[in-house]
Amino acid sequence: MNYDVIIIGAGLGGLTAGAKLSKEGKKVLLIEQHNIPGGCATTFKRKGFKIEVGLHMIDGLDDGDPKLKIFNELGVLDNLDFKRVPEFYRFVKPGLDITIPDDYEKAINILTERFPAEKKGILKFFKIILALRKEVFKVPRQKWLYWLSLPLFPFRCPNLMMRENETVGKLIDTLFKDEDLKLVLLANLGYYHNNPHTMSLSYYSVAQGSFFRGGGYFIKGGSQMLSDYLASIIEDHGGKIIYRHMVNEIIIENGAASGVKYSKKSATEGEQQIAYGKYIVANAALPNVIEELIKDKQAQTKLADAAGNPVIAPSILSVYLGFKRPLKELGNNIYSTIFYDESISSISELEKYHYMDLSKRVCIFVDYSQIDSGLAPDGKSVGVFSAMDYISDWDTLTKEQYKEKKELAAQTLIDRLNKHIPGIKDEIEYYEVATPTTIRRYTLNPQGTAYGYAQIPSQAGRKRMKIQSPIPNLFFASAWTEPGHGFTGAILSGNWCAEDILRKA
Repeated sequence: MNYDVIIIGAGLGGLTAGAKLSKEGKKVLLIEQHNIPGGCATTFKRKGFKIEVGLHMIDGLDDGDPKLKIFNELGVLDNLDFKRVPEFYRFVKPGLDITIPDDYEKAINILTERFPAEKKGILKFFKIILALRKEVFKVPRQKWLYWLSLPLFPFRCPNLMMRENETVGKLIDTLFKDEDLKLVLLANLGYYHNNPHTMSLSYYSVAQGSFFRGGGYFIKGGSQMLSDYLASIIEDHGGKIIYRHMVNEIIIENGAASGVKYSKKSATEGEQQIAYGKYIVANAALPNVIEELIKDKQAQTKLADAAGNPVIAPSILSVYLGFKRPLKELGNNIYSTIFYDESISSISELEKYHYMDLSKRVCIFVDYSQIDSGLAPDGKSVGVFSAMDYISDWDTLTKEQYKEKKELAAQTLIDRLNKHIPGIKDEIEYYEVATPTTIRRYTLNPQGTAYGYAQIPSQAGRKRMKIQSPIPNLFFASAWTEPGHGFTGAILSGNWCAEDILRKA
């Protein structure tokens, strides 16, 4: 069969690209190895509960958020119910308990009231991150190289020119002396990275600034609603989606991508099918594309040289929880609570605490009952307790060791939660643990990462692999390429990919 576009993978990047291209009249084939679309934007059902795999909240949706235009074009906001999350996060450390609003003016007021001696730095911090977010989105992506060549560019984007290679840790250390304030401002660092002193300031500013400008939202019914909706656009406009199939090879002819070889996920060797397309879009982990899908040695070398040797980001451990009643009835009134151990004294220690035993590791608990999430039966509720994690802690274990370690992880985090919300342990009706190996199994991401490549200055934003690869007719749409990870990053990547293809078509 021949198609205009063949997309490998039904994560948000591939789905967004496929939806936009299908609406523009392109004949699209999307091949997904799982039995549902979404990648990390999925849900599953257990004992009457709907469990959200990845979405705690999606940022922005204000006038400065480029997703807004994409969602309007695809009819997302007309067909899905986005629930505003009541606050950004609550920071809890023995001796310090503070809730940060998702509005920058309110956040400034709360922070300056709690840390009056740091008022000047607080005002400058928000000024810088909001300016960086604005500057990143000021110039259309396709015109970046043009604008960079102009003498007036430094005056149009002064913060970006000065700080593109800076880390958020450096900025925080420069502006503030109070270590508690630094910890509060970086409380949700785990949304992006594990070390503030290697975390790209520009990427952090775009994401964090979006929460402070536009707030946070949860899609009622879970992220699967968005994935299913995007998939429906593809099929409603004549596109075809094949589930439970693996792409085994990207066909290279005369140095250009021209098609794919694929088979049922359970198929034996030799049962492959072939589809040809004018353009191939990889919504798959970049290392997998290079090492497994490109068999042509010359093309493989070209792609590997372009990718370089980037650092892969950490993974996530999650304990999914179903409760007998809404946690509001136990006195919890916060959507996202981030726990720091009392022994953490400075941001220079944060990376270390992302590796520690779960009894001390930085963790976040999300209580979906604080909003009309659509995840639990009437009178019940759903939550998730998550921490950064690493596949090296799991992939050498025997089956029995793995099972035991998961149970220990669950009980350790549940005990921590019970100290914060007394009695919550008795309200648990269901729990389940997802590890980095779980993420690898369902997404095929190397090291089980949900982030792609780490957001360090040398590989953040427009320094990542470009949407249009060095191999003609091969494009990317994923968290592994520009602009980066997260729901927003994947959606933008898919939209940019579609735009690039439509300009060529």
